[in-house]
Amino acid sequence: MSNEKRASFGGKLSAILVAAGSAIGLGSIWRFPYLAGEHGGAAFLLVYLLCVLIIAIPVMLCEFAVGRRTHKNAVGGFRQLSKPWQILGFNGILCALFISGYYYVIAGWSLDYLVNSINGSLYNSDISFAQQYAQFTASPWPIVYTLIFILLTHFIIARGVEKGIEKASNIMMPILFIILILMAIRVAFMPGAADGYRFFLTPDFAQAFSADTLFTAAGQAFFSLSVGMGCMVTYASYFNEKTNLIGTSLSVSLLTLFVATLAGLVIFPAVFSAGLEPTEGPSLIFITLPEIFKDMPLATVWSAIFFILIGLAALTSTISFHEVITAYLAEEHKMSRKAATYTTTAITIVLSLITLLVTFDFNFLGKQFTSTFDIYDYGSANILLPLGGLFTCIFVGWVMKPQFFREEITNYGKLPGKIVPFLFILVRYIAPILILYIFLKGIGIL
Repeated sequence: MSNEKRASFGGKLSAILVAAGSAIGLGSIWRFPYLAGEHGGAAFLLVYLLCVLIIAIPVMLCEFAVGRRTHKNAVGGFRQLSKPWQILGFNGILCALFISGYYYVIAGWSLDYLVNSINGSLYNSDISFAQQYAQFTASPWPIVYTLIFILLTHFIIARGVEKGIEKASNIMMPILFIILILMAIRVAFMPGAADGYRFFLTPDFAQAFSADTLFTAAGQAFFSLSVGMGCMVTYASYFNEKTNLIGTSLSVSLLTLFVATLAGLVIFPAVFSAGLEPTEGPSLIFITLPEIFKDMPLATVWSAIFFILIGLAALTSTISFHEVITAYLAEEHKMSRKAATYTTTAITIVLSLITLLVTFDFNFLGKQFTSTFDIYDYGSANILLPLGGLFTCIFVGWVMKPQFFREEITNYGKLPGKIVPFLFILVRYIAPILILYIFLKGIGIL
């Protein structure tokens, strides 16, 4: 690959949609609603917004700067700027592997529910949705649907950066927005929807600034925006020199916030309309929502539309995890892109199968682990992502000269630079302190 002309995204909109596709995934549509439900709705939304602005955007800008300056993968980018710091790139690769190990499994569940919505079996069963969920996760079908989802991702990556990733994002992201808006309009007419809006949009300031809400919201900002794991370094390596990094980071963050908010405006009114609890946790999507759809006219249609949404959101993210590893293998190990793609797919299959087939039970740092799913989730969200973000800020804010950040943010003086000093303060001081707090709390020290 090193001897080939490096691919690049076609324009401003493509850069935004591809980066937003990485950010907008299950983190926004599956994870955000249930975390908001557990942390007071609007209180969580408010703190999440602050964390995006103060923590996630500065980290994203640092990753954009490294990626576009070097036009290399996560490992190669940091190595080119300072060889000892290539370890940050390896942290990103490991994080992409960890997230891939469980993300495809959840994505596979969405495929199963889509198929069962279309054929009607989800709503023609004599057992409850909780029992259906338990039966499905204990059956061989999750393996089948996980493999199908991995192959869908492989097909897009195999087509390359422009014909695969860029084209897929340009098609899938608008469809995702349209489906979410249609769903939000539909649930607005459900009886009792106003209680859901009230829960989601009325902040409880006492809960908003609790340590637990701050920790969870900051972790969600990392998870949903795909920062700290090399995705944005890799994607920025395909940006052209005219790409406005501040504009792109703001657009990506606002689109991610827009989708997460829309997801809340779909789920909470529907949950309250059905008289259910908004604090159902991860099962909210696969148990609570089918319960809601069954009482709606054209239940199978709306259910199918919703699980198409979940599948699209997952796919826009899995292609970014895959690309982080594929670009690394192709550039650092001199593989052809085809060989790197197949190798990444094979590794992903193995990791996913381990998640699906291996169980155990042990306690670590006060947390109970019963499967590699728990290890992948905890290791990525609580350790690798915060460490990646923390040291990326330290690298750009303290190791590199301030001129590096200013040059990339202003496109070498072609864009206004009045906000750069403020952003640099966030990168150098504020974001690292807050990320360090997230990390220490995540591993149980605080």
